[in-house]
Formats: sequence, C-alpha cells, structure tokens
Amino acid sequence: MKVQFTETVLRDANQSLVATRLPFARFAPILETMDKAGFYSLECWGGATFDSCLRYLDEDPWERLRKIKAKCPNTKLQMLLRGQNLLGYKHYPDDVVRMFVKKSIENGIDIIRIFDALNDLRNIETAVDETLKNGAIASGAISYTLSPIHNLEMYVGLAKQMADMGCQSICIKDMAGILGPQDAYDLVKAIKQTVSVPVVLHTHSTTGLAPLTLQKAVEAGCEIIDTAISAFSGGTSQYSTEAMAYALTQQGYEVELDTKLLKEINDFFKPVKEEFLSAGTLNPVILSTDTDALTYQIPGGMLSNLVAQLTAQNKLDKLPEVLLETPRVREDLGYPPLVTPMSQMVGVQATSNVLAGERYKNISKEIKSYIKGEYGKAPGGINPELQKKVLGDEAPVTCRYADLLEPQFEKAKAELGDRAKSDEDVLSYIAFPAQAEAFFKKREELKRNTFKYSIRRVD
Repeated sequence: MKVQFTETVLRDANQSLVATRLPFARFAPILETMDKAGFYSLECWGGATFDSCLRYLDEDPWERLRKIKAKCPNTKLQMLLRGQNLLGYKHYPDDVVRMFVKKSIENGIDIIRIFDALNDLRNIETAVDETLKNGAIASGAISYTLSPIHNLEMYVGLAKQMADMGCQSICIKDMAGILGPQDAYDLVKAIKQTVSVPVVLHTHSTTGLAPLTLQKAVEAGCEIIDTAISAFSGGTSQYSTEAMAYALTQQGYEVELDTKLLKEINDFFKPVKEEFLSAGTLNPVILSTDTDALTYQIPGGMLSNLVAQLTAQNKLDKLPEVLLETPRVREDLGYPPLVTPMSQMVGVQATSNVLAGERYKNISKEIKSYIKGEYGKAPGGINPELQKKVLGDEAPVTCRYADLLEPQFEKAKAELGDRAKSDEDVLSYIAFPAQAEAFFKKREELKRNTFKYSIRRVD
C-alpha cells in the first residue's frame, strides 16, 4: 500500500508554532527542493496565512501564492478553506465564495480542503461546487471533536454526504490532537467501508498521540497523512515527516519521499526555527506535550494565540483558568468543534470571562452572531439562559445564513475604485477591509518611492 504525505511547514506547522509569521522570503530558497522531494501536496495557503500576510508581513497573499507556484510546478499546492467563512470570521455571500475559489485556483491552488466549523454541510456546498467547476480537487474535511453528542455514526454520515456532494477525498481534521489511535482506526475503517474516495488524516502532536494515531489510521487504509518537516514538528504542530516516513517504510509501506532531500529541507528550516525562538515568537511552552488538551481540546493555533494574547496583557498566569473555562463555554454553546473560527470565538469568550471575573459579563459580537444562527446550526443545544440573554424573544436563524446575504463582490469593487488593481484585491478587501486598505496604501507608497528613486538614478 502506498502512503502519501502532505507537508505542512508552509502553512499549519508555522501557524501552530509561530502564529503564521513565516515570510515568503525566509522559505523561498528551499521551495525548489521541496518540489522535488516527492510530497503528495504542499499545504501552503489558506487558514491564517491570508490574514497574516496583510496584517503582519506586508505581503500580498495572492502574490505569495503565485511565487510559490512558480517555484513548485510539479507538486500540488493545497489550501485550507472555511467553507462559507472563506478565510475570515463571518459568512460571505455565494458570489464572493465562488469568486474566491475561482481566483485561488487561477493563482495556483490544486487542492482545496473545505470544512465547516460546525460540520453544517450546507456551508460547504457552494465552495465544493465551485472547486469542481474550476478543475481543482475538492477535499471535504470533517471537524473532529469529542463530546457527548459526537460519535462514529455521525462522522461516517458526514463522510458519505461529502462524497455524495462530489468531494474527491475525505479528510479527518483533528485540529487539537485528540483523536486516539483506536478511534482513528475505527473511524478510517468505517469511512473506507462507506465511501470509495481516498481518506486523509490531519492531526497535531499536542497530546503526544499523533504517531500512534497516524500509524493506526494507515493500518485501517488511510492513504494520505499530514506531517511537518521535523524542525517545525511536535508540540502544537504536526508529527515529523521524516520519522513517519522512516517508520512506514520499515513496515513495508510504499513511501515515495526522497530522504536526502528531506534532510536538506530540514537543515534549511533549523536556523529558521532558532530565529523564532531567539525572537520570542516561538514560545517553548507550546513545544511540549500537553495531555490536558484531551480535556480542553484547544488546537495548536488557538493555544499559541492564547499564550500570545495573555502575554501581551501580562496575564499569562491566567492561562490555566482560561483553559478550564474553555470547555465550559464550549458546552454552553452546544459543543462546537474548536476549529477556526469557533476556536478563536470560544477562546476569546473564555478569556473575557476569566479576566472580567464574571461569566458572560461581556459577550463578543461573534458569539452573539453564533447564537443567532449566523454561523449555521449548533451541534447541540445552546444554554437557554445564555440564549435568552442574547436573543431575548427573537427567534434564531434556521435557514442557511448565506441565503439571506446580498451579493457583495461588485459592490465592493465599486467602493474600492482604482485602489483595487485586480479582482484579487477586491477579495482581500472583502475578507479583511482595514488590513487590505492599509496594505494597498503601503503598496502605492512603495511604488511611488521606487519610481522617484529610478528617476533620480536616470538623472
């Protein structure tokens, strides 16, 4: 049996460990080597990369994608998309979703992994349909979690619905590293018996279960696994690419990765990791194994962000209380899986509850929108008192919320005028208005300064 690898260092690994602060220039020299290493795909876009490019790195995320594609023409490029949320933190109308998917593929994406934070599959239908129409691979992702209402039968049902929708692979997305080895075996086995498309496993090393879980998933028939080059593996990231490839090869599985090139890639990223450690961007706290995550179920990116937020407020000593409050908030909200955007929303609310010294003294606008039904159907029942506090006598939305949204793309394009140089700029603006406008302004200033410099040189 062949086992293929998706390398995550360009997206989820660095998102989990260094809050997606890895600039293109820092990894550009190794891309051509990565393209030759034999990966099934390179996860390099989507998730928090888009926001981070605009907000922190002063990069055009679309240009970043095109540059990666130019250096990696032989390996499929993969992105993570939050269904109707796209890469933001709210739902967008269908015209925006379709244009975003179309432009992602035009700019170099080959595989779009599509999920909904609540596993409300109404929220991935449009993105899946547009992905297929544009000739890319649509990979439906199940947001895995543990709760009194989530079970094997539910997950297998989701996989079947995704396959019927046209998804060409099914990913089990275990964002917090809480999928145990036996559960992984049973789930992969059950999905393989139900659908005919490949099964992918995405997990994290947070709880220390990852290598055992990946092993048992492969034994059950999982064809593709997500791993991270070892310098950026472990802790809240994925398990080591090299270690997993070595173990599976030793057991007789067919692995097409070039071990010499893997070493070259890892040697390149070692000093990059040291730079982040020295700068304090990579906090050693998130590199350790934390079995408490089996209780509070906080995914890697969420934990690193919580640590960063509390550190900025000189409240890192409150982290244990926030971690205890997180599952309580989650229960109040009907056990949503802790994946973006729900992970951030629940984390922010838990932090607010702890720092205010009173539960729900302040309720974020996102949590209010969730309770109103604007993110989809809650997996379980919402705490009646909390619901009453937010809704009063108002009834929540029960239809697909995007059906209530007016088309937005052309309106945003008109608003921007000549500040937008492309449809991609319009999409950046729709997703992150303030950050995009700030980036456009810097881009124009750089262009003017470059022009003045070139004139002086001619003179």
